[in-house]
This record gives sequence, structure tokens and C-alpha cells, in this order.
Amino acid sequence: MKILFLIQGFSVAASRYRVLQYLPFFKQAGMETRVIQFPEGLAEWRHHRRLMREADLIFVQRKRLPSYILIFLRRLGKKIVYDFDDAVMFKNSLSSNPYSLRRRLSFRRMARNTDLVIAGNEFLREEAEKYCKHVKTLPTPIDIERYRQKDYSENSRVNIGWIGDHGSIHYMESYRDVWEELGRKHKHAYLTIICDTFIETNDIPLVRRMWSSDREVEYLGGLDIGVMPLFDDLWSRGKCGFKIIQYLAVGVPAVCTPVGINRDVVEPGVNGFWAETREDWVKKLSLLVENATLRKEMGVAGRERVIREYTVQACAPRLVEWVKELGSRKQADLNF
Repeated sequence: MKILFLIQGFSVAASRYRVLQYLPFFKQAGMETRVIQFPEGLAEWRHHRRLMREADLIFVQRKRLPSYILIFLRRLGKKIVYDFDDAVMFKNSLSSNPYSLRRRLSFRRMARNTDLVIAGNEFLREEAEKYCKHVKTLPTPIDIERYRQKDYSENSRVNIGWIGDHGSIHYMESYRDVWEELGRKHKHAYLTIICDTFIETNDIPLVRRMWSSDREVEYLGGLDIGVMPLFDDLWSRGKCGFKIIQYLAVGVPAVCTPVGINRDVVEPGVNGFWAETREDWVKKLSLLVENATLRKEMGVAGRERVIREYTVQACAPRLVEWVKELGSRKQADLNF
């Protein structure tokens, strides 16, 4: 089987974690793969016509195909997989109104003309099932061979950290009062942000780490506690908890807003805590700041959970099997 992958970009996190790291597993299964960045404009689509004609299956990551390309592929009898890990049918958390007719119609068109939709969490799966009868759920996994367990040597200071990008830094900014209170309450605690942009703090020391793929695991291993604050809105419910998976993978306990998949990945009292209010955040983080033994116990439990359920090694057999099954499916059994 020949598969053509259309991705957002070779340096985009979703492309790396939801497509590129799976390629060796498809190769091991005897499938031939080709990856291109999602074309922009008719001229680029025309340039890739030969690749689309030669492929047996088109695997689209996150972006929605234009109507004319969907028509073209259907006329060629190509099978289509659509993979997404964000609430692309809604506006983001910074919008006063989350609903968008344009986004909804674009998503509906894509899902209706797709033979298999792969969603990053159950909330996204339910959205896709409104338009497609073949929907699977697959978390965004890590390669456990890259994520080594942290060193739990005693340290006089406690490192509370967050990893993300400029598109989600506003969550950290909105909880700045929590970080400041922790800094006033625990003089040995400090905050680390691993990102391409940063917030400002007054009462808690802040370490700025410019994100890079080469050093992110090293930076994560230096944390003692990982945080993932969110808003409880439609966009946030589509988040796939990847930050938490990264924290747990290196053996760092997580404190999170219990929204969407966060409720599934973080087991309160086992590998981290849920925090619904500002008071919860300060209380739960304080418990971990004050207890190194608890941090280690939760971190070890979290890593074990990730190894069982959230690694590419655990997820790849499912994805490969779904694609193989679709390849053998008759046209009459497809989505439309």
C-alpha cells in the first residue's frame, strides 16, 4: 500500500508526534510512505497531482482539504484518513464567541468525505461522529526511548514548570496570581517556562528556556512539578494533554485543570492532582512543593502509566492496523 501524508509542517509538533514518528512502523508493516507539507493554493496542488494519483491512501493531518481536491480524490477512488488533535471546529480560547460557521462547515465537509477519522481525544471523537461513521481515538504519544526518567536527587529548590508555545502562553498569564502566591509562600520554589515567548513575574523567580527539539527532554527532566492550566471552554476540551504526557514520561507529577483528556491522564493522588479553583492550585502545588517523597512516588507512577498507554510504541500497532483495515475495505463499506 502507498500512503501519501499531508502534514502541517516538518517542524510542527502535531506533525512530528502524530505522523512523522509513526513512519518507521508503517515501513515495518510493508507500506510505502511519502510525506509532503500541506499545499497552499491551486498551483501547489497541481504540482502534487502525480503523488496523489499514485497513492492508494491519502492521510491528512489536521488541515481540511479544499472542496475541489476532495472531488478530485473521490473521482480517483482514493481512500482518505483525517487525523486531528485540536477543536478545529471552534475558535480558540481568546475568542469571545467560540462558534464559527466557517470552521464548522469546513470540518463537516472534511469528515463527511473521509473514510476514517482519527481523533486525539473523546471530545473530538464525538464531534467527528456527527458526520463520519468510522471514527477512532488515538492520543498524541511520545517516544519513550527519548524520554528518560529524571534524577530524583535532593535539591534545595523546587522547579515548577510549563512547556508550550506562543499560542497557549495566555493560560500561564491568566494564572499568574497563582504562581506569584506560590513564590511568596515557598521561597525555595521557582517557575520555569519552556517556550518561544514568556510571561513576567514579580514574586516568584522565573527561568526562561527557549524551546528546542534537541533540549526539550533535558529541560523537562529538570522540573520537579509540571503544570497545565486551562479554561473550561470548547477549545480547551479539545486539547489532548500532551504537556501532561511529557511531564509524566520523565517522571514528573502534574497538576492540571480537569478539562477534557486531562481528567483521563491525571489520576488524582496517583500521578498528580486536579485543580479547579485558584485555591486548589495553590493547595495542590504546595503539597508537592513541600514533599519530595510524594513528588517521586507520583512521578514514577506517572511514567509507568505513560509507558502502558501513551507511547508511540503502544499506539503504533493500533494505527497501522486501522490503516491496513481501511486499505482492504470495499468501496461500499466506506463513509459515504
